[in-house]
Amino acid sequence: MAVLGPSGCGKTTLLNIVAGFLAPTSGEITLNEKRVHGPGAERGMVFQQGALFEWMSVRENVGFGPRMKGMAEKPKREIVDHLLDVVGLQEFKEKAVYELSGGMQQRVALARCLANEPDVILMDEPLGALDALTREKMQGLILNIWKETGKTIVLVTHSVEEALYLADRILVLKPNPGEIQSLVDVPLPRAAVIGATYSNR
Repeated sequence: MAVLGPSGCGKTTLLNIVAGFLAPTSGEITLNEKRVHGPGAERGMVFQQGALFEWMSVRENVGFGPRMKGMAEKPKREIVDHLLDVVGLQEFKEKAVYELSGGMQQRVALARCLANEPDVILMDEPLGALDALTREKMQGLILNIWKETGKTIVLVTHSVEEALYLADRILVLKPNPGEIQSLVDVPLPRAAVIGATYSNR
């Protein structure tokens, strides 16, 4: 699901409430019939900036969550190697994150999120700071991960085109005070959206 709306309407606030970083002023958030009271491993967050540990290598960043869970070294290494293959960064695993481009750092952030095996992946404009070509590659990567894992993804974006391409449903928010304007099922198959996108370029 993509979340769309003008700046300041509450898209990131909504995502932070779902993540458990903020408490709602009214109502409640539930996941798998359990009320959300704070951050949890079942909800993974990918920020607009990677929020990575710059003093760690790529491999150490991706393995941080499993290490905090006390996972044994061998299964942790297998998970990290698999995810680095998925995001195309196996040959960069010993690099420090500051040596990577912005797009590569976002791939590390996505792999680190997946390493915790969350039920829901929350993305706060993760592609907003990327150039057009890198953004398209990352969009394809997100779709491939969604197809392979079947995980629920909630993506905040300012781009209608990106929302149509990536989402099955689009949540549109009104300007202040951030009320829901509509919840729209995307009526077109992705192939049609992609064709329309490229015909307009």
